[in-house]
Amino acid sequence: MAFVKGMWRILVAIKDGLVLLFLLGFFGLLYAALSWSPRPGQSVSSGALLLKLDGSIVEQPADVDPMALLTGGGDRAKEYALADIVAALDAAKDDKKVKAVVLNLDGFTGGGQVALGRVGKALDAVRAAKKPVFAYATIYSDDSYQLAAHATESWVNPLGGVAITGRGGSGLYYKGLIDRLGVNTHVYRVGTYKSFVEPFTRTGQSPEAKQANQALADALWEDWRQEVATARPKAKLAAYVNDPAGLAQAAGGNLAKAALGAGLIDKMGDEAAFGARVAEVAGNAPDDKDGDFAAIDLRTYMKAHKPANDGEIGVLTIAGDIVDGEAGPGTAAGDTIAKLLRKALAEKDLKALVVRVDSPGGSVMASEKIRGAIMEAKSQGLPVVVSMGNVAASGGYWVSTPANMIFAEPDTITGSIGVFGILPSFEGTLAKIGVTTDGVKTTPLSGQPDVAGGTTPEFDRIMQMGVEDIYGRFVGLVAQSRRKTPQQIDAIAQGRVWDGGTARQIGLVDRFGGLEDAIAEAAKLAKIDPAKAKPYRIAKEPDPFTQFVQSIVDREEEDDAGAPDGAMGRDLLGRQAMVQRNWALQAVADVRALVSGAGVRVDCLECRAYGVPRMAKADERGLMAVLLGLWKG
Repeated sequence: MAFVKGMWRILVAIKDGLVLLFLLGFFGLLYAALSWSPRPGQSVSSGALLLKLDGSIVEQPADVDPMALLTGGGDRAKEYALADIVAALDAAKDDKKVKAVVLNLDGFTGGGQVALGRVGKALDAVRAAKKPVFAYATIYSDDSYQLAAHATESWVNPLGGVAITGRGGSGLYYKGLIDRLGVNTHVYRVGTYKSFVEPFTRTGQSPEAKQANQALADALWEDWRQEVATARPKAKLAAYVNDPAGLAQAAGGNLAKAALGAGLIDKMGDEAAFGARVAEVAGNAPDDKDGDFAAIDLRTYMKAHKPANDGEIGVLTIAGDIVDGEAGPGTAAGDTIAKLLRKALAEKDLKALVVRVDSPGGSVMASEKIRGAIMEAKSQGLPVVVSMGNVAASGGYWVSTPANMIFAEPDTITGSIGVFGILPSFEGTLAKIGVTTDGVKTTPLSGQPDVAGGTTPEFDRIMQMGVEDIYGRFVGLVAQSRRKTPQQIDAIAQGRVWDGGTARQIGLVDRFGGLEDAIAEAAKLAKIDPAKAKPYRIAKEPDPFTQFVQSIVDREEEDDAGAPDGAMGRDLLGRQAMVQRNWALQAVADVRALVSGAGVRVDCLECRAYGVPRMAKADERGLMAVLLGLWKG
């Protein structure tokens, strides 16, 4: 018997070795095939820079799982770095090979008002350089139209239209369901306006939350309308958004004709007609297909015009949810970001630090860890300037407190200076099926928190005191940073969310401006000529294997460029259904984060409604799978 077991182990070892050798050989052959492929990549010497944005524009793209890419199990919606898009457009305006810029927005899922405003400025600069900008989509949404408004010519498919919905909408409130299930929701919070916990404690918004949310939505909507009106003064925007059904009826029910009649778009035509128009300026494509034009690939162009990363002004990006531990780009993990900054301080001769924040917050501990690392840079004599993107709220503001100066945009969402914790217990649910709990104690906190039997008054009191203590520390940090008294900050804190324009008026922000303005200010503080100042981006080096796999996927997509895009419906109903599905998945992920992540949080989950849902991992499994996962715990 021992002999048989020994032989079995040998056979298993041989099998495992052969599998490993097969995998190594497979990837080696794959790499060789790509490296020595006889098929040359199609290229043009000059033409139109094509921004076919099949995905979203973000501050920092998230890591992609290479195995998911290879198996086709990952979310294929792409993420484009804002800085890369802007750098490509800045290069295009002076590049004689670029005859025009083309925006294909059929697969565009958004990017946030601040980011899109920055891309709009770059498009305006291209037009100022006497180069046309063409935009095309079947259906324009608020975000895609914010870009299209900056185009020289905006085209729409005759079967499509422009669907402007404005800011605002409804959210889900679970109090009735929680009561029916018998769940007891223990909420510990500080801040009159810390309204995210309200879905678990109320059946609708509190008057304070509704007032704050309405003021924020109104401010962002007004800024959106002003930008579009400035970029496209001939558009009868007010009439279109106030009575879209009436204008559509007057146009015989055709949304595209209604948009054309209101001056929101310039021409109607399908993609072939649009391509033929671009070809008149940019030239025909090498394959000489009808409707094709000479297109310069965006990713190739971005790589070729990526700025050198060798400057003296460190730029640290804090993007995404702030979480404990380690994580890749697109998530602001406390340990990861602190290590990256300390490594840069030790290895590079940096003269100043710019912190680019695009985060709604998250873990208190991770926020403090990041803030501590920034304070180390400040203690070494580096001036610190914060540049706020779409959102810099709650934990995103916590990490901004070391700044000598804070830059934001009028549409930046910031503030939310408040703290909360939430813990469900299921004693009522279990009682409904005849299950109870009992036990012994040696201290008032024995067995606490007991999610099956409920929490004790002592535990609840300690948790509330802890949240209040953290809130006091938060207010103190802001007061010291803003040179105000804690009482003055408490009056504008209370968890309330502010738009950037109001935040500047009440002293939470110093100046309006983007990342470039923040870098120039940091250079001045470091006594460096702003014209000569160059950034050094403090970021994790990309994984070579992931880049290799991504190149495979990109090549496949080039081959299938004419195939229909199944990731985003192109008609109005299909597109809106996909958008709402993504937001539903985002909401489920937020609930999961509350259950499994940090207990006490400086978070502004309501701020996410003004950005782009980032649901790659949850989307892979589907909504029902995620909900079932939450139910199982």
